[in-house]
Amino acid sequence: MKLHLNVSGRVQGVGFRYTTQQIASEIGITGTVKNESDGTVTIEAVGTDKQINQFLDQLKHPQNPFAKVEHIEQQEDATIKDYERFKVVY
Repeated sequence: MKLHLNVSGRVQGVGFRYTTQQIASEIGITGTVKNESDGTVTIEAVGTDKQINQFLDQLKHPQNPFAKVEHIEQQEDATIKDYERFKVVY
């Protein structure tokens, strides 16, 4: 499954991208995470249905006490390339 995610809430300046990278790597998700100028974070995530569901569950309830996810907009996107690993994009 290939998903494009847009995460809103308190997700910039609190280590959310690095926490996301750690979660993705532990689960086996590949893709990218990037801060956007509107204060949201975009994620391209590639993995099995089970991996993606586990990833989404963990994103909704971040272990990082400084982050607060208010909404995750998700859309399947078959055009997302296959990544070798999960990385933070600047």
